[in-house]
Amino acid sequence: MIENELKIAMAQIAPVWLDKQATLKKVKNAILEASQQNVELIVFGEGIIPGYPFWLALTGGAEWNTKVNKELHAHYLSNAITIEDGDLETVCQLAKTHKIAIYLGVIEKPRDRGGHSIYASLVYIDQLGIIKSVHRKLQPTHDERLTWSPGDGHGLQVHPLKKFTIGGLNCWENWMPLPRAALYGLGENLHVAVWPGSDHNTKDITRFIARESRSYVVSVSGLMCNANFPKSTPHYQEIMSKAPSYLTNGGSCIAGPDGEWVVKPVIDKEGLIIETINFNRIYEERQNFDPVGHYSRPDVTKLIVNRERQSTVNYIS
Repeated sequence: MIENELKIAMAQIAPVWLDKQATLKKVKNAILEASQQNVELIVFGEGIIPGYPFWLALTGGAEWNTKVNKELHAHYLSNAITIEDGDLETVCQLAKTHKIAIYLGVIEKPRDRGGHSIYASLVYIDQLGIIKSVHRKLQPTHDERLTWSPGDGHGLQVHPLKKFTIGGLNCWENWMPLPRAALYGLGENLHVAVWPGSDHNTKDITRFIARESRSYVVSVSGLMCNANFPKSTPHYQEIMSKAPSYLTNGGSCIAGPDGEWVVKPVIDKEGLIIETINFNRIYEERQNFDPVGHYSRPDVTKLIVNRERQSTVNYIS
């Protein structure tokens, strides 16, 4: 094992849309496939279990109190992940058995917020099979706010993996300068950005963050075409009447610490995209710029981060 190298798999796959168990099976199969190729880190797209809320753009998602949107929302919640109930235990066991770290995008229905609201969460599972962080997306984007709740700073954490320090953000919160800076300040040098899909999301910002931070950036997207909508989905016909052939085309990619491509965006291809990265390139690029080290002025500008897990009620015993 070479300590300064890391073998990464980007799992660019489609969910079995809004079907938690069937999508979990696809995720576990991808982990097993990666383990057979000695992958050390596998990354999945945003909310891959059980999928992105594509119906919002297809059914008049902002219309008030409609039957179609309420029933689809309820179906979504019924297929969300509740970590406290052990929904990810089999995934954790695979991580432990095969000594593979996992970044997994899920739609989380946490009990610490009552168990009736959902969050776009990015879960990090280490090579011992332990869930080390659950980052709830700070700010859902546009129509996502019709179904997802805003998260908190508790998951703004980084994790050691061989010589690397890895952190991650969900989709458009990667455009938020302060959450990026929060991770930089913790020593992040391998940044994971997860997306529901499409190269229009990944082609610019992946290289931009890499150049800004002098870090590796791994952007992982899902895929989705109209054939991925199960016929058992509530209001299937209404969704299909407006769904384009392709909703997301992938676009997973890796940029190096110099901001240049290691893996260019991969389009319209389902499966694992595997690459090995070398830690030494980070030190090389930090020679002339380090945003929280020699090229920072904390005496002039400084970020304050609240990492408390938010809850509506605090009980005093």
